[in-house]
Amino acid sequence: MKHAPTIRAELDRYLKQESMSLTQFGHIAGMNRGIVSAIVTGNKSMSVNQLDLITEAMDLPEGYFYDLFIENYIIDTPPNMRRIEPFLFRCAELDKLDAIRRVVGSIMDNVLYSPKLFDIAEVLLAQGRHEAALLLYEGVAEAEKYQHSERLAICQYRIFTIQIGDDQSRNLKAATLFEPFVERLDEIEQLDALKDLANVYRSLRKWDKVEEVARIMRAKAEIQYTLKHEQKSRERNEFTKKLTRPLFVYISYADLLCASVYEAQGDYDKALQYTYAYANLDWVKETDEDTRHWISLFGHWAKANSIVNKLLSGDISVLSEYVEYIDASIDATQEDRIVQLLNILIAANQYGIDVNSIIKRFETDIASLSQQLTSGGMYNQQVVPDYFAWCGYELAYYYLNQGIYSDGFKHLMYSMVSYHTLNNETYFINCMGLFLHFRDHAVPETKADFLNLIEKVWMNNVKKNGTVDHCG
Repeated sequence: MKHAPTIRAELDRYLKQESMSLTQFGHIAGMNRGIVSAIVTGNKSMSVNQLDLITEAMDLPEGYFYDLFIENYIIDTPPNMRRIEPFLFRCAELDKLDAIRRVVGSIMDNVLYSPKLFDIAEVLLAQGRHEAALLLYEGVAEAEKYQHSERLAICQYRIFTIQIGDDQSRNLKAATLFEPFVERLDEIEQLDALKDLANVYRSLRKWDKVEEVARIMRAKAEIQYTLKHEQKSRERNEFTKKLTRPLFVYISYADLLCASVYEAQGDYDKALQYTYAYANLDWVKETDEDTRHWISLFGHWAKANSIVNKLLSGDISVLSEYVEYIDASIDATQEDRIVQLLNILIAANQYGIDVNSIIKRFETDIASLSQQLTSGGMYNQQVVPDYFAWCGYELAYYYLNQGIYSDGFKHLMYSMVSYHTLNNETYFINCMGLFLHFRDHAVPETKADFLNLIEKVWMNNVKKNGTVDHCG
């Protein structure tokens, strides 16, 4: 029977090979002779810090012995969190995710370790080590999957937020898996969870889900707002401090979401009703600076969206008013500018309006369309890339129908690549249809780029789905 190697044996072999005494090695490693001797003889286990010193002294890469450390000191011995915790943090620093996965798998048969692993995951998340934190959250969630615990719900919330990214297909799956756990979160944390869910569904244009989640969020936020001002207790105020926004924002943002739902569905009258609702915030009792900031934002959004709703409903007379509003918005972010351009293009394409002179005002924004921005506002990072891809499509549609084929195909290719990155098959196919409709006007280089992209998408799908990848 072949025995598994040990770090102790590897160190002993190295000392003999180099003809090095324990004292000499200890001097190189920055450890006293007694500790080195105890480790070599097996009379003492070692910490990850000591292991790192030994590894460096042996002139080996960082983390070289981590797999053996797991075998020798975690799997083969009763779990000791005083040893495991610093090891997990060190693995996260070195991005050794497989090692973290092995440790979690070896100790999570016992749910008693869940609280400590959860705490470690929270620290890693705060440090920005999301992939490492994800492995711990998943381990805790798996161990507690039959528990009706708040910790399980928080793990699922963290897993959801970490997994959300560019891939809209993956985002939909993450949202669907997380949604049943929202009710298990504490009453305040539910509000941020619902906001995040609504934003993901909005980026996916799942308007029925946006409305459903928004209405739930509004009802819960109204209850909490009433309680806050009825009780006026320090405990209640401390409770609501956990929110990322002032409490009233969740009520008003729910109205804004519902307005966006009806706007997308073409019910502009109802969209205006909700817009007027979040514009009127006289009921808000707070007067602090943060509250005033958000009230100002909602007023800004309401003014813009009320004009947009009229414009999209076919009232072309408000277009000049909208342009004046845009010109006056000196604090508008690039995200705001792209949304403003998108609204104009949708109306132009729907009602056949010539907006060439208006588009020129957005030349800088159009030139930077390909830059992926992250949003720090109420929109999450998924909504912004979708708007950018959508704006590229509407620009392409406008230019191609205007006979400006070079710019049209350029923006269409950008939109296609963006929707491929977002893994949004529906809108990728829309782009393909638009290209094929105008293909006779494409130069050979553009046709070649289009065919190369289609082949790349096909090959990616072959790899992902395991389809036969040869022809003939």
